[in-house]
Amino acid sequence: MEVDKLRELIEKIQSGALSVDAAMSRLRHLPFESLEEATIDHHRSLRCGFPEVIFCGGKTERQILEIFSKMSDKGEPILATRVDPGVAARLVRKFPGCRHNSLARTVFLSHGSGRKKQGSVLVVSAGTSDIPVAEEAAVTAEAMGCIVERLFDVGVAGIHRIISHREKLWDADSIVVAAGMEGALASVIAGMTDRPVVAVPTSIGYGASFGGIAALLGMLNSCAAGVTVVNIDNGFGAGYAGALIARGNAHAAANRTKPARGNAHAAASRTKPAPAVPRSLRRAKRR
Repeated sequence: MEVDKLRELIEKIQSGALSVDAAMSRLRHLPFESLEEATIDHHRSLRCGFPEVIFCGGKTERQILEIFSKMSDKGEPILATRVDPGVAARLVRKFPGCRHNSLARTVFLSHGSGRKKQGSVLVVSAGTSDIPVAEEAAVTAEAMGCIVERLFDVGVAGIHRIISHREKLWDADSIVVAAGMEGALASVIAGMTDRPVVAVPTSIGYGASFGGIAALLGMLNSCAAGVTVVNIDNGFGAGYAGALIARGNAHAAANRTKPARGNAHAAASRTKPAPAVPRSLRRAKRR
């Protein structure tokens, strides 16, 4: 259950629009719901700010559909990753409103979530071959309510390409960089901006790249400060981390514009002119 929906539920109870029994019925599956082969964490949105995500790798079609269905009953946003095309087609047919991104291998159902966009994430790929991982990161950050901009195929083999977009690096709250081969792009970008960089090595490359290990080690050994590295091809993890950073920045900025509680009276009193001293007292002071 999302924080906004829980708040709405409490307000309805307070106003008398919803009975306690009806509210208890809606909350009966908090914090989790046990199925035959899965245990769904319905409490995660309250703890972590986003519902549990369905990783479809290794799951059967029946398991995925059952988990998706139970989560859909709660009306929360649902993100499924590493979805086989056939399963994605079934989800899109069964649940109206699902969006399938074939490049990212994701299916997302927003349930009409009207959450305000919080923070901006720039997702960068070194090459066109890295786009599927970058796109998984972008979809994840979008699902979490961030403004996402994509910047693809700007790797170090043509360094002028990323340099020409340096303003975008400075405008973002966080940057996700997907790169294979030697993974150098993350270091280059971290050396050009003060924004946090989440680097995701991809398994793209020739034999000595060892399926992404070369890029992983290159990113871990970056000489540029501010680079955080996730696992090989883990676009979801990179997008999630980038979104948390961006949302945190947006939340902090919003709080800076609000007056601190309890200080309104003190602030108002500071703006009031000091009371005038009676003339008789002023004469007495001079004597």
